[in-house]
Order: sequence, then C-alpha cells, then structure tokens
Amino acid sequence: MQLEQQEDQAQFKLKNASASIKERRRRGLTWYPVTITQEDIGFGGKVVLELERPAHRQGLHLFQVGAAAALFSSAPGYSGTHSASDRPVVSGVVTRVRRNKLLLATTKEALPDWVLDGSTLNGSTLNGSTLNGSTLGIDLTFDEVSYREMNQALSAVMAAHGNRLAELRDVLLGARPARFREPQADDLFYPSALNDSQLAAVRHVVTAQDVAIIHGPPGTGKTTTLVQAILETIRRERRVLVCAPSNTAVDLLTEKLAERGVNVIRLGNPSRVSDLLLKHTLDAGVMAHASYAKMHAMRQTAEQHREAASERVRNFGFEERQRRQWLKDEARTLRQAADDLERFMTEDVLESVQVITCTLVGASNRAIRHLGFETVFIDEAAQALEPGCWIPIAKGQRLVLAGDHHQLPPTVKSEKAAREGLRETLFEKCIQRQPNTARMLKVQYRMHAHIMGFSSEKFYGGQLVAHPSVHHADLAAYDPRFNAPRFNDPRFAPDLPVEFIDTAGCGYQELAIPESRSTANPEEAHLLLARLAQLLAPLQAPCDPTDPDQRPLTIGVIAPYRAQINYLKDALEDSAVLNDLLLQRRLSVGTVDSFQGQERDIIAITLTRSNPQGEIGFLSDIRRMNVGMTRARRKLLLVGDSSTLCRHSFFVELLAYVKGVGGYRTAHEVGKQA
Repeated sequence: MQLEQQEDQAQFKLKNASASIKERRRRGLTWYPVTITQEDIGFGGKVVLELERPAHRQGLHLFQVGAAAALFSSAPGYSGTHSASDRPVVSGVVTRVRRNKLLLATTKEALPDWVLDGSTLNGSTLNGSTLNGSTLGIDLTFDEVSYREMNQALSAVMAAHGNRLAELRDVLLGARPARFREPQADDLFYPSALNDSQLAAVRHVVTAQDVAIIHGPPGTGKTTTLVQAILETIRRERRVLVCAPSNTAVDLLTEKLAERGVNVIRLGNPSRVSDLLLKHTLDAGVMAHASYAKMHAMRQTAEQHREAASERVRNFGFEERQRRQWLKDEARTLRQAADDLERFMTEDVLESVQVITCTLVGASNRAIRHLGFETVFIDEAAQALEPGCWIPIAKGQRLVLAGDHHQLPPTVKSEKAAREGLRETLFEKCIQRQPNTARMLKVQYRMHAHIMGFSSEKFYGGQLVAHPSVHHADLAAYDPRFNAPRFNDPRFAPDLPVEFIDTAGCGYQELAIPESRSTANPEEAHLLLARLAQLLAPLQAPCDPTDPDQRPLTIGVIAPYRAQINYLKDALEDSAVLNDLLLQRRLSVGTVDSFQGQERDIIAITLTRSNPQGEIGFLSDIRRMNVGMTRARRKLLLVGDSSTLCRHSFFVELLAYVKGVGGYRTAHEVGKQA
C-alpha cells in the first residue's frame, strides 16, 4: 500500500502540474471561480472558509468531506508564470459540501493578501471584484483520505483477535472453513424469473453464515442475481450495506434496488445524474425530513445575524460593540443548533432505510461510522483492492462478494506493488482457498454461442451455456438485409459470428511512439476499418420501416494502446459510413477498460502488436482479452499478426478455436475481395 500511495502521488502531481483550470474543472478536480461568503475561526485558531461557486457551474465534481483541497488565485502575479505545483495556495480539508457551497478548514491562522484581493468577502465587494470577476478557485489535492482509511482498515484486521472481524479474516484467507446452514423449502420468498444457477446462487447467499460468493461470467445476469439476493436478505434483516469499488457500479445497484421498491439511500456523490438517483441520496432524504424547514430557518436567521454584525455604522461605541457581539454569539449558537438538528435528521433517515449503498471508502463516511450491519455486500469485488474491501467488511457479521476474477483486475499504478501482491484480490484468495463459498452463474444472455465458446472453455471450464434467445443471434437474425446478395465471399458473410483476419506476412509492422510509450499499427487499423465498412455495407439498403423491433446497430472498436486508438479516430473521418455512425454515437472507440460492463452488437479488436521478437505487451494479460471479446453480442472481429501473437499459448488456442468455427482468414483474402 505504501508503494502504491507513493506512485499514485507522483502520477497525480505529474498529471495535474500542467493541466489548465478548464481541464481540471472538467475532471471534477476544481471549482472555479469561487467566492468567500463566510470566514470563521475554527479549532486551533485556524481560519474556516465558506466558498461558493456560481450556480451555472454546478456540474459533477469529486469534492467530499475529508478531502484535501487548496485555495488558489488565477490573478497575474500569483499564477500567470507559476505552474500548479509552485503557485501560492492555502491548504486545508473539506468539512462540508452542499451543492454549490463547501467549507474549507485551512491550516492558516490568517489569510494572505492575495486571497482577500481575489474574492468577495462577507457580502461586500473587495477591490471592485464581483462573483463573476473572482480570481479564486479551489483544487482537490492528492487523495490521502482513501489511503488513510485503507491503512486503518488493514491495521484493524491485523490486530483483530477474538472478535467477528478476526473470524471473517480467517475464513476469507482459508484458515477456517466457511459455514452454511441447511437450506429450507421457504428460504426464497420473492417470486422471480431467475434461472436455476441464479436461484442456486441466491439460496447460497441466504444459507451462508460467514461468506458467500456470486461468480458472474459475462452476460450471466450477475447484477440481477445480486439484487434478488439483497431482497431476500432484507426480508430477514433490518438493514444491509451494499458497496462497490466504483461510483458507476454503486449507482447501478442503487437504481436497480429502487426500481424494486427498496428503501435505499446512496451515500456520496452519484456519478450519473438522474432524478431516480438524486431522490435516493442522503441529502434528498434530509431535505424531505419533517424538521428540515426548521433547520433551514435557523441557518437563515444565523446568516442574517452574521450579516447584521458586519454592517458598517457611523457611530461605533460601547453599545454597538455589545450588540455586534450578541449577534455573533447568537449566530454561532443557531449554527450549532442547526448542525445538531441536521445530525439528528441524518440519523433518523438512516434508521428507517433498508439498504445503504456507497463505495468501499465511502463505508467510512461519518454518517454511518457508528452503524453495524448483519450482512455486507460487495459488488465488482474482483476489481477491488483488498485493503479497500476491509473497510466495509469491518462493519459486518457476514459477507457476500460478487464479481468475476477472469475479467479486469483492480487498477494498480505501482508495478512493484502489483508484483508484491496488491493486484491479488480478496475475491481471488477466497475463491481459491474456499471454493465451496462460490456459486457460478452458467447461462449467459448476451452473445452468440460461437462468441461465448472460447471464453467458456478457456476461463469457465466449459460450463457456460448460451440462452436460446441469443444462441443463434448473429447479424442476419438482427436485420434481414444481411441476408441480401453481396460482394463478400459467402464463407465469410457478415453474419459469421467470429472472424479473425491474420496479417502475418503482410509487413504490417507496429510503430513505437516514444513520447507516449505507446504503440500503433496504421496498416492494421486501416484493414480493420475497411473490413468493418464491408460488414456494414448491407445496411446501406433501405430497412423495413414497418418493423417495430428494428433498433440501431451498435459497434465498439477496441485497441490495447492509446496511440492506436488515436490513429483509428483520425482514420474514421475518411470513411463516410463509419464517421456517420460515430457522429450518431452508435460507434465508439476505446480501450478494453472503457468497455468494461458494456456490450455492443459488433466488437472489432485490433491487436496491434507485430514484431520479429514476438513481444505482445498488454496482450499477455488474458483477462483483458476475455473482457474485450465478450463485449460482442452478434459479431466479433479480430485483426492481428499470428506470427507475433502465437508466441503466447493463449493466442495459439484462440486461433485454433476460430479455425474450428470457420472464422479464420488472411489479410490477403480480404484485400482481394476489397
């Protein structure tokens, strides 16, 4: 963890040192401009500032309570020739965030002149500055909070002895067996359309006394199964905690639970703004509370007293000084009472909910710091760093993990930390040491049987089965125009579900881009786009306007290297058909990571690497290949150099599979047809 923190901090500084204010604001790392609407003295005599941003700047951001932040000025002389790393700042910690306002507890006992020169203070204009003319902004600085919470969680787990946390630790790490009670006929209450393997997984969760794992390969309905398991659990328990490593995964679970009528509260900032999500945030719950109006009135009165105490008067004598002191004392008392009332309302809201959702680090939120849970659920656990998982686990008596350790691993920035074990997840450790804790979902609803086949054999012991609704779902089944006569060789028709175009012997050599330490292969990129245009040619014919089931075809183009992605995006402009799809947002280009959790009708992958040494770099991470290939619903198109790729056993097996289903061809064949 220390190695990872050091590397993360170094990369953060490098990435943001030269980024513009506009770019940092787009990333959610900066509020700009801001004005100072209130100044108080906090603990230890340090200045506490209330900062406000313009209403039209209320976009998504990453500011949260406990985050480290720094106030800066963009005025010439303070930032004109200074980089973000050496300009003067006032550092502090965010202690409250409310829509377009936040509180910053600074490390200063007095503000420097450049702060007062750049903003509006106490409702009056300083040096002719206005809200729109403010030169102040606030940046998030390196996130120490996550590392602090993970380190504290690890310390607690290592020190645990004779308590429930110690027992869970020993079960997860294989030191003691996981226990399950005998299933009962009435274990499952809620009716559902789950298949047999999904129902078995839900029963497994219900009967687990320590740990249960839902292993969900691509397209098998893991989220649906997990939601059903949560429903069955809250029938027996008062309240459960549901976590995931990413905000997107937490948002999805929150939406799915809300759709099923669950009383759910989402802690933290939702990453996707929707009415449904906003309605289930803690802020929304507090605002809907019967005491909210009273608290709001108290804060308004406190603000009025504070403003009155700051008004300019002509005669400033003893009585005026006493009146001002009384107003300040009243404002402070009212603010304290409002804060106490808000804490009461927060606890009252959380007391009545069935499910609390948050990120792993969000489980340390002070609003739930005092709460315990009988069951803790962690989704996408195979993508979560182990130290992060221990934060919510420490709050529970029982644990349910969901994920797939054959898909993307957690992101680890330090290669040394990864080699020394940080990339190995708690999910993997438990499923390897306690295989009886896991139930795998075996029916997939996403892809054609031929697209599924190789991954099933290579990663899932050949146990995956394509549901009848997708078993033969190729492009021809999607649109009858793909059955029309066309110029393609009939052996390699667009409705062929899996196709590998081999560039071996064509001289399509990769190009190293030293500046970005990336790799491109322009000729391979052009070949992939040309073949994609060929595949889509039948769609240029008119479709049946009376077909109500006709929906737009979606395409994903994947490359393992950023340089190849950039080249593809530029080259797309030369293809009228593909560029039009790009503008319609029906075609997207990105890395495997950007497609995690998504699916497309057609997935086209350029494998890029082609060199005499047989070096394949990122491609040796076969889990990424598994993710990339299983994003496809109806057509998987792969382009690569077998002479380079087949130095690795994975690609030897992949090509043998493709040849077995009749999908192998050479670039020379494609060139002749074109």
